[in-house]
Amino acid sequence: MNFRFSALLCTVLLLLMGPVLHAAKGPKRSKKDQLVTISTSLGEIKLVLFDATPKHKANFLKLVDSGFYNGTTFHRVIPNFMVQGGDINSKDADPDNDGMGQPDAPTIPAEIRPEFKHKFGAVAAARQGDFVNPERASSSSQFYLVQNHQGTPHLNGQYTVYGQVISGLDVLDKIAAQPKNDRDRPLTDIKMTVKAEKVKKKKITELYGYQY
Repeated sequence: MNFRFSALLCTVLLLLMGPVLHAAKGPKRSKKDQLVTISTSLGEIKLVLFDATPKHKANFLKLVDSGFYNGTTFHRVIPNFMVQGGDINSKDADPDNDGMGQPDAPTIPAEIRPEFKHKFGAVAAARQGDFVNPERASSSSQFYLVQNHQGTPHLNGQYTVYGQVISGLDVLDKIAAQPKNDRDRPLTDIKMTVKAEKVKKKKITELYGYQY
């Protein structure tokens, strides 16, 4: 085989393989993200969810789209720690079952990643304890928002962190400061309405300073 023919053959092969090589790069990253807004009587909390925890992100957005969270409350608040909500039981008239969840509720496989820490404003999934849940699977709906300004690093690696509050951190402080009973339930219901909307990532960065 002479040099010219060899070079021509290589060129043809590269042209034929071009589409295959291009396809191997994977899907194009979206320029938009879902901006989640939790509206309460004490103000609005805005957050984003991480693509690197896809099961938790998809599950949360599915619940938001269905209206599941609307009317649920922040049923457990501990100052200098976190505020927790998202239990369907908090929609009924019995405050004593808030946080207990439904016995047949599904769980989400853990997506615990070392780069996602329990810092101020972290969004994380509640779950049952290790003694009954050694795989650390998450509740399908209950979540908590870290309210401690220094974070809660002792929880790192134990619970799935899957998002971050990017606006309304002061609202977390207001929720945590509410009078509560001996079960850490606020004496006055702090109900939420939750929506999600697609917004350009560039716009989210401009408005809230969040860096992708």
